[in-house]
Amino acid sequence: MKGRPSVARMMDIFEEMARRGHEQVIFNYDRTSGLKAIIAIHDTTLGPALGGCRMLPYATEEAALTDVLRLSEGMTYKAAAAGLDYGGGKTVVLGDPATDKSEALFRALGRFIDTLNGRYRTGEDVGTSENDFVHSLRETRFLVGLPQAYGGSGDTGDNTALGVMQAIRAGLMHRFGTTSLKGRRVVVQGLGKVGYHVARRSVEEGADVIAADINPHVVGRVASELGLEPMDPWAVVETSCDVFSPCALGNVINAETVNKLECQIVAGSANNQLEDDSLADTLREKNILYAPDFIANAGGLIQVANEIQGYNPERVKHQIESIYDLLLAIFEEAERTHQSTMTVAMKHVRQRLVLVHDIRRIRTS
Repeated sequence: MKGRPSVARMMDIFEEMARRGHEQVIFNYDRTSGLKAIIAIHDTTLGPALGGCRMLPYATEEAALTDVLRLSEGMTYKAAAAGLDYGGGKTVVLGDPATDKSEALFRALGRFIDTLNGRYRTGEDVGTSENDFVHSLRETRFLVGLPQAYGGSGDTGDNTALGVMQAIRAGLMHRFGTTSLKGRRVVVQGLGKVGYHVARRSVEEGADVIAADINPHVVGRVASELGLEPMDPWAVVETSCDVFSPCALGNVINAETVNKLECQIVAGSANNQLEDDSLADTLREKNILYAPDFIANAGGLIQVANEIQGYNPERVKHQIESIYDLLLAIFEEAERTHQSTMTVAMKHVRQRLVLVHDIRRIRTS
């Protein structure tokens, strides 16, 4: 019948799941609230899936599906690299966060999350806030990153930025032999809840910061507050600098932009910065040191994962600061073995997944 997906098209979804290693994809629709959401659970070898909920006005349902599959896969790698006993998952809500949010929508989402009975926990991401999930909390307890008043650890922006700063320091140490940002030129793309803190921290440490955002009002406000140099968001990729820090949406490094980069180091908070992982080899050939995004941006995940076992800010800070040591080891191994940093990072991820899988073959009851 007209309007129905073909069997062949439905089979494509399973092929894509098989290719990426996904366990489960759930399509959720609520007539009352208008909720349209996709939940993807990638790999639960390490433990229950953990990953935020993104809300965007996707151009097509296929675009939303592609995004949730890529993002949930990245969450598995992020948790594994950070040494967390959680798997990777993600939710995308199709809608405009400026106009389509409602109590009913997030309560409906909470109901759907609850049907998974703890197999997956979620919280804020691009287009959603910690306060949105206060509504969801009325329908499920399987949430993270809630406001402190509701038992959560609050906003994850600054802790994510702390992890990015550790990645930048590791890059500077490997490339220049010092962790100091004093006098270094840092370009920050995106001044949202993470990019703002990356810019602020860089300014405080003496860096010469250039920043861009698609919202000119945000750029003006932050430039005035921090005393940084504003720039056209479409020009940042080709700006000469020591550090390029992508803190907006993904795919910023693609077949077109990779050859325009004029930086020494790439370290930012955006997910899926590389359109294709093979571009890590191109960056290596250009002598650009790349901090794999799923390691550099793990601070927020570390924060919310700690909520589940009992939040301890000192433990969180210690775990986030260890991103420096992990990345420095990856940079050194990549240089020694003549491989891309992405190749080495993925080797570490696979080793941890195999290790935990083999250990859990031991029955405890």
